[in-house]
Amino acid sequence: MSADRRIPAPLPSRSDLSRAELRAGLEALLGADAVDIDEQELRRSSVDRYKKYQAVNGIFTAPIPAAIVRPRSTAEVSRVLAYLDAHRVNVVARTGGTATEGGLETIVEDTVVLDGSAMNAILSVDETDMMATVQCGTPLQVLEDAARAKGLTTGHSPQSKPIAQLGGLVATRSIGQFSTLYGGIEDLVVGLEAVLPDGTVCRVKNVPRRAAGPDIRHLAIGNEGAFCFITEVTVELFRYQPENSVHLGYLVGDMATGVEVLREVVTAGYRPSVCRLYSEEDARQHLGEHTRGKCLLVFVCDGPRPVVTVTAEAVEAVMRSRAHDRLDSALIEAWFSDLNWGPERLEAETRKMLAEHWLGYTTEVSARWSAVVPIYEAVMRRVREEYPFAGDITMLGAHSSHSYQTGTNLYFVYDYHIDCEPSEELEKYHVPINAIVVEEALRHGGSMVHHHGIGKYRAAWSAEEHGSAYELLRRVKAALDPNGVMNAGTIFPIGPGWAGGEG
Repeated sequence: MSADRRIPAPLPSRSDLSRAELRAGLEALLGADAVDIDEQELRRSSVDRYKKYQAVNGIFTAPIPAAIVRPRSTAEVSRVLAYLDAHRVNVVARTGGTATEGGLETIVEDTVVLDGSAMNAILSVDETDMMATVQCGTPLQVLEDAARAKGLTTGHSPQSKPIAQLGGLVATRSIGQFSTLYGGIEDLVVGLEAVLPDGTVCRVKNVPRRAAGPDIRHLAIGNEGAFCFITEVTVELFRYQPENSVHLGYLVGDMATGVEVLREVVTAGYRPSVCRLYSEEDARQHLGEHTRGKCLLVFVCDGPRPVVTVTAEAVEAVMRSRAHDRLDSALIEAWFSDLNWGPERLEAETRKMLAEHWLGYTTEVSARWSAVVPIYEAVMRRVREEYPFAGDITMLGAHSSHSYQTGTNLYFVYDYHIDCEPSEELEKYHVPINAIVVEEALRHGGSMVHHHGIGKYRAAWSAEEHGSAYELLRRVKAALDPNGVMNAGTIFPIGPGWAGGEG
């Protein structure tokens, strides 16, 4: 792909401000209380959970940001971005900080982390129009609690729900565990407000649908802080009817059978809120001896009682035509209700990492129905036969957790014992395994990422992912961020012709 002179050049050393001048300018804009320069906080803000093992061992190799700025309003976001854009200062947008693909890593010297977590007001929960409007830093769990107090739900429940915030969920194109019924965040966002790099405030109004040109919501949804900073979000609401929920669990002999069950249920027009399939290894880590070395199918049916009844009966009918063992619904309900991870679970994971030199990682992709099993089999074979440190892997498996009329996702899970220095862990384990998964997904015509975002650690495959459509992304970047200040290295890899061209 040839270079385009309209695409911004690499960022390092472009700012005309020293670190001291930059900090002073930010304090003059918002006050010292909104500008955090604590060294420990700055170090922690240089990475996201992609480098969780290094971080818990106190290893921070990325350039430490100059400051963390915590605006309290859209107007303050606008002033800060305009100031940073004018002085060519790299900006990393952040709210809840639950990213896992390096999107929050500060790879440019004297980056400013723009943290919207102080903008955390619920502006409205509208029971008539069935929508809620919140500021970007509102925790999803807080909004969900407010909705449930009125008998409603957002329908959005990623595993990070206890700590994730709405701005980041929209910016990374999040998906929740009940997506087969409610959809991903892109289906739930009604309207939003965002600020462009030069400080321009843009609002997409809240309407059920429009045909007034391209859907401009999607310039912000999934932009990963590379195009704009999302300040406000409006999402759909649904009636909350947990009393009608039905949980179903089955054991089947292989992944191919499980994929065919998912395909038959979904393409027949039924929409359980949860359709999941776990490989033998992945199932065992969740339900232990209950899985008896088999693959696990999980369905949850939600909604009005008549809809739930018909959906559950349809799932049962599909299963009757295949050999299977049925699991106790109470077992499935208890397990599924405890999947989310909040501060306590993160602390427990940290303790285990330090004590046992152990880590669990994931790479999620998506593909059409006919490609899912070939991708699964190719990845499992290649990791076991080609990866030189396969002996350190303590668990290798995958599951499908989000299904559509045309296909599903595969969420590869791999745990490993770390037999190297903490600083070498990513390059020895996660990077090569992740590459195998991405390569096989792309080789079979799938997507290299289903919902965690490209970040900085899948950006090397961006052009291959999008093909000829990559030119659209490059031109959007050039138009919205002509000075190249937004989240360098995310979506667009840094290299020759950064944000465009080769490399």
